[in-house]
Amino acid sequence: MESVIERIERGQFWQFHGGIHPPEMKFLTNDKPIRSLPLPEKLVIPVQQHIGEPGDLLVAVGDHVLKGQPLTKATAPLVVPVHAPTSGKITAIDLHIIAHPSGLRELCITLEPDGEDKWRERQITPNYHALSKSALIEKIADAGISGMGGAGFPTHVKVNTQAQINYLIINAAECEPYITADDLLIREHACSILDGINILDKILEPAFILIGIEDNKPEAIEALRHQTQDNDKIKVCVLPTKYPTGGEKQLIKALTGKEVASGVLPSSLGIVMQNIATCFSIAEAVISDTPLIKRVVTVSGQALSKPQNVWALLGTPVANLLKQCGYPEQSKKHFIMGGPMMGFSLASDKIPIVKTTNCILAPSEKEIPDDNQEVECIRCGQCAEACPAQLLPQELQWYAKAQDYDQLNKLNLFDCIECGACAYVCPSHIPLVHYYRVAKAEIREQKLLDIKAEKAKQRFEARKARLEREKAAREEKHKKAAEARKARMNAGTKEAKEEKSAVAAALARVQAKKAQKSATNDANTSSENSSPVAAAVARAKAKKAAQKASEKTTSDDKKARVAAAVARAKAKKEQTAESTPQESNTTTLPSDNAQDEKKARIAAAVAKAKAKKASVLSDNESSTEQSQYTQLSTESSQEVDTKVAKENDKKARVAAAVAKAKAKKEKTTNNEFETSIEENDVQNIQEEKQSTPSVDKDDEKKARIAAAVAKAKAKKQQKNNQQG
Repeated sequence: MESVIERIERGQFWQFHGGIHPPEMKFLTNDKPIRSLPLPEKLVIPVQQHIGEPGDLLVAVGDHVLKGQPLTKATAPLVVPVHAPTSGKITAIDLHIIAHPSGLRELCITLEPDGEDKWRERQITPNYHALSKSALIEKIADAGISGMGGAGFPTHVKVNTQAQINYLIINAAECEPYITADDLLIREHACSILDGINILDKILEPAFILIGIEDNKPEAIEALRHQTQDNDKIKVCVLPTKYPTGGEKQLIKALTGKEVASGVLPSSLGIVMQNIATCFSIAEAVISDTPLIKRVVTVSGQALSKPQNVWALLGTPVANLLKQCGYPEQSKKHFIMGGPMMGFSLASDKIPIVKTTNCILAPSEKEIPDDNQEVECIRCGQCAEACPAQLLPQELQWYAKAQDYDQLNKLNLFDCIECGACAYVCPSHIPLVHYYRVAKAEIREQKLLDIKAEKAKQRFEARKARLEREKAAREEKHKKAAEARKARMNAGTKEAKEEKSAVAAALARVQAKKAQKSATNDANTSSENSSPVAAAVARAKAKKAAQKASEKTTSDDKKARVAAAVARAKAKKEQTAESTPQESNTTTLPSDNAQDEKKARIAAAVAKAKAKKASVLSDNESSTEQSQYTQLSTESSQEVDTKVAKENDKKARVAAAVAKAKAKKEKTTNNEFETSIEENDVQNIQEEKQSTPSVDKDDEKKARIAAAVAKAKAKKQQKNNQQG
């Protein structure tokens, strides 16, 4: 089987599917040299002119810049900087309409030239062979070079591949009608183009270099052959004229016979392709330290009096180019950026020239197709026959109109190179490429939204997980703290007792606060729902209950005092009757009778205090209930209730003070009694108990029962008062 090089040397090439032969119309500009234009009044430089992300700004409004000075810097692999095309002043950095089919606005830098065209300092490198691969790639990246054939992919990323490259293909086909920019560039700058090819050769080290060019450019073919005659590695491949031979996949197929599958990069097949204009820019960047600040643009169309190729500074408004090429003033204006097949109409002549602009068309009325209305597809199949990507254009159009993006992806919509061959042959005048571009834009937008949604979901889940971790950590921390506190509280030390008391006090405060809140809510609810009659009835019931409680408390108190007096009398009688010669010992050590008497007195005092407290609480509750309904009573009743409340409050304070004093006295007595007992008197106390006659157990039992009954009644009365 013969090799690729053998077929190329015999002039035999492969055929790609589809393709058309539209009128070339290159005669309008291919016989005139490239012309340099005067500086425009202002330059509008888009920050992003390539596939990827825009760079970070290095300048601000009011700054003075020099020619070739970087205006942005690269912060990521797919970022390409832009440079000042001439010296001047930055007058604005804002949104401006750019070269896009939708006419959208993006961030642009407005530069007002000062007319001096003064360069920044440059470092000329005549011997580029001495530079390393990494140094060459760095120079290409710093110069801001991206693919100038139309795609705009960053060149330094494309050439920085680790794959083994068999073929470096230089695309000089320029197959689209009207465009002659590459043709004229090859004729006038073939030597610089060869330097760029040699630089790529040093970086990629391919086995062969194939220059693909159509046979309708005889002068350019001769210039390339003359420059490459001493290098057997470079092959000038003259292909038959057919549109779209200049497509990447189509040119690879024609030169090597290899099919680039959907989603596969040519580098995986050992192939890298660069445009002829990109090679010229690489040579300028590496040797002359000249960044990409200008390019050759074909300004053509029968509406112009002087169609030609021009050197256009990046950022030059389209209106300046048209004016220099003799565009007449007319009401109806139609401009196209790019060729007639793959270009798009411009919304304004203020749109600037960018790195991928190779042509500006100003067609006349005769060149613009008539206003044929779009009709329904007749399913003739001519679009499928003409499609060089072997797609199904009619089905793509149906699903694009239906916005069925999943089906469009299944039909490989993004393999469409938007060459326009399908629309060119369509008898129904359907603008198929228009539908494809809209669908691609919507799919890209949806993907961006999906990516944002996925990132938002990840952030939400991460936050949720973080909150759960923090919650678990807090619970674990509290658990450990509780265990440590419990251990300390059970240690039996003074600090543990204090901590236990503090915890109990805190719990008591919480419960009291909760009870107070509940009582307040109940009172508010009762006050809202009650009527004056119900309020009066409630006051009467409360007053009656308070009187009963007071009477009951007085009776219980009296009974307790009588029982206590009886107990004291009996105890005193027994003590007098049973006195013994051991008087000296009894004076220092109280007998069992005295102890029992003291217990009885303490029980009676406690019962009395609790009974008084219950009476005070009952009076307070009664006065509280009465105060809740003071707004519904007359002025005189308010004064009476106020006096009663004050008296009850005074009684409560007096009773509390008496109870406190008695409790303190009893505590002091008990302490004195306990401290009077010495360790060495324990035996004497035991003997004293044995020798002393026992107290009348029946009387002692009666006193205790009476005290317990009084205590229980007082407690029950207090509970009833609280419930009432």
